[in-house]
Amino acid sequence: MSSQKAAANRKERIEKLKRAFAYNVFYQQGVTARNASLNDFYLAVSHTLRDRMQHLFINSVEALLAKDSKIVCYLSAEFLMGPHLHNNLVNLGLYDEFEQAAKETGLDLKEIIDHEEEPGLGNGGLGRLAACYLDSLASLQIPAIGYGIRYEYGMFDQEIVNGWQKEFSDRWLHPGNPWEIKKADRACDVGFGGHTEIYHDENSKRHSRWIPARVITGIPYDTPVPGYKVNNVNLLRLWSAEAHSSFDFEDFNTGDYYGAVENKIQAETISKVLYPNDEQFQGKQLRLEQQFFFVSCSLQDMIKIHLHRYDSLDNLADGFAAQMNDTHPSIAVPELMRLLIDVHFYNWKAAWEITRNTLCYTNHTLLPEAIEKWQIDLFGSLLPRHLEIIYEINKRFLDDVRLKYPGDGDRLSRMSIIDESGPRYVRMANLACIGSKAINGVAAMHTDLLRRHVLADWNSMYPGKIRNVTNGVTPRRWIAVSNPRLTRLITEAIGEKWLTRLDELQKLETLADDSAFQDAWQKVKKNNKQDVANLILHGTEQVIDPDAMFDVQVKRIHEYKRQHLNILHIITLYNRLKANPALDVPPRLFVFGGKAAPGYHMAKLMIKLITSVAQLVNSDPDIQGRIKIFFIPNYNVKIGHIVYPMTDLSEQISQAGMEASGTGNMKFSMNGALTIGTLDGANVEIREEVGAENFFLFGLNVDEVRQLRINGYHPMDYYNYNSKLKQVIDLIASGHFSNGDRELFRPLVDSLLHHDQYTLFADYQSYIDCQDAVGRTYQDRKNWTRMSILNTARMGKFSSDRSIMDYSTKIWDVKPFPVELKWERLPKDGVLFSRPKRKKEVKR
Repeated sequence: MSSQKAAANRKERIEKLKRAFAYNVFYQQGVTARNASLNDFYLAVSHTLRDRMQHLFINSVEALLAKDSKIVCYLSAEFLMGPHLHNNLVNLGLYDEFEQAAKETGLDLKEIIDHEEEPGLGNGGLGRLAACYLDSLASLQIPAIGYGIRYEYGMFDQEIVNGWQKEFSDRWLHPGNPWEIKKADRACDVGFGGHTEIYHDENSKRHSRWIPARVITGIPYDTPVPGYKVNNVNLLRLWSAEAHSSFDFEDFNTGDYYGAVENKIQAETISKVLYPNDEQFQGKQLRLEQQFFFVSCSLQDMIKIHLHRYDSLDNLADGFAAQMNDTHPSIAVPELMRLLIDVHFYNWKAAWEITRNTLCYTNHTLLPEAIEKWQIDLFGSLLPRHLEIIYEINKRFLDDVRLKYPGDGDRLSRMSIIDESGPRYVRMANLACIGSKAINGVAAMHTDLLRRHVLADWNSMYPGKIRNVTNGVTPRRWIAVSNPRLTRLITEAIGEKWLTRLDELQKLETLADDSAFQDAWQKVKKNNKQDVANLILHGTEQVIDPDAMFDVQVKRIHEYKRQHLNILHIITLYNRLKANPALDVPPRLFVFGGKAAPGYHMAKLMIKLITSVAQLVNSDPDIQGRIKIFFIPNYNVKIGHIVYPMTDLSEQISQAGMEASGTGNMKFSMNGALTIGTLDGANVEIREEVGAENFFLFGLNVDEVRQLRINGYHPMDYYNYNSKLKQVIDLIASGHFSNGDRELFRPLVDSLLHHDQYTLFADYQSYIDCQDAVGRTYQDRKNWTRMSILNTARMGKFSSDRSIMDYSTKIWDVKPFPVELKWERLPKDGVLFSRPKRKKEVKR
């Protein structure tokens, strides 16, 4: 095609987009351009893009129903998708044309993109990983459905008031969600409570029947997830809870107005909020209800799809691979058994074979308190039939353990699904391990620790069942969307293949010492930093030097992630500068971000310490702006878009052996940040890939931490023998950062002095020494830039595309299934799908 013809075609497409904008403003939003709000324009532009994605989506659904495709079902309590508009524009290759159409219409596409409310469907790494995997599944053309909950309110919006975290409702759906499509005809019923009974069929065969006390309806909402420049669009199906009957006229007419809508209120509570506070019994019950609700709906939906494609469920494991993202969905094991045995009349042996070959389990934690278990009384009152099935699974499993390890009572106790060491609990991780085809860790070190410690019994019982799939992140969102300047620079240097083959970044290594490329690299980083400085300081009189080192720690606030170790270093540096204003250290902007769980007081106190130190240091004239500290409230994906590109130093400083993997570490390195970190999670593999000389390592390793505990760890000894550490702790305890209030930070100080569960004091001096090395290295800007380029160049392993290919070959046994465009528009007969007749299912 000639360039003139291509230009004419592009102009025609842009004119169509402009007409579509106007159409959607007028007909979808019901306003004229003159009185339309920014939200109206956002919705109109989003509907315009969704319309252009719809034929891909319909063709992908058609392919999903094809018999020769195996579908991945990703079961996750969280999907932290991030804003859709920008990402979808990039993946569909339509950003430039939409930007031009918006410009000619008098709109600012960037302003419209920034306006989008972030979907409140996740908390942190677990949900963001699920979102990256959906992107990669679509980009690799692997048919997939993400199953979760359509939370009406996200976890919470965080504001910092007087230095303290305050939680407010996350009303993410309030402005309207143009991406989802309600599918009321695909509704599923889910029971709770009640009792079970035995009955016999016409052949005198014995069966169990669950009679629930109440039934909730799950309504699916479908969101398309497009792959990068392919025809495949996968499906995110989220379930919203509704009452069977939402209004009782009899109650209303007798004056019981609350009773008239009581069922509606109770039902909708299930999908009301992400992660309710479970300190109280009601919170624990609601969490279990949420988990069972979305798992049951999802499994019922899978079965419906499968019976649309095949005559029976015998080959369910050939049609689906269902991945349980952590223990939240592990109730899938007894629920799939119940559906197969009680509803579709399979015998136990056949049902167990199907279940174990269909389900797979990802373990995401090494923390004992994060491995879920439920009180027997609570579990049995909500799910009586499932508890019966669990008891039977456990009985049969323990018989196998006895045969393999005769006389080993301790092993039986450890491996039992039922914890009987005190009050009786259902151990969900044990249930997931027994009922899955495969178990996987999420980083090489994490998987090794699972095999050697956390799941050692399972590794012995089932050699080879525990496999490693190191996490990854999608470069489409985390470079192309979030860092367009770097994207342009890399693409100009090595072409654009790297966005789907991240190992192509290796070609940048030859440019690491090129002075012109280094200058361009530095310019990108400086401009990104200036953008953020302008954003942070908007409306203030403060100044940030974009040449300062941007030292960043953004992640969930938790003691094991050791944000307070970072603060100890800042106070140490502050003390040095107060004592010696001529100290030769580069200026630093320290940036923190992250949310503390509402009931986690110590994490909230850590936020208060950060903001209190910031208040004093930022206003101290002796420091002369050489240290600045900012806490960015309400950290989320949108903020991540600007934080990762600006960062010079990434703080990955959790205690060794605590972090399963981490993915923020990967996003930082992809964007050219250097890492200071321990040998924890994926840090180990990042260091191996980028080179030890391009990674700032400090602290005890896993075995050293373990040995320290065995020998007896006494944090007070470190406090007494290290004068710098003592000075820092005493300064905090004295009330220096709390207006003389010695009690404010006492719980934090006492915890460190007398317990120090995560060995901050043991790692303190190593961390300080390493930070000094960081400062010296940063002053050699040419060498720092070289290290930055090499970090990006060597991150190919950490694409979520590689992770999904590992899952596909090691666990799921799935292959790409490219979508052919059979339907460009609605056919004349209006029929998109023919529904094949099925044979009547035979009872087994």
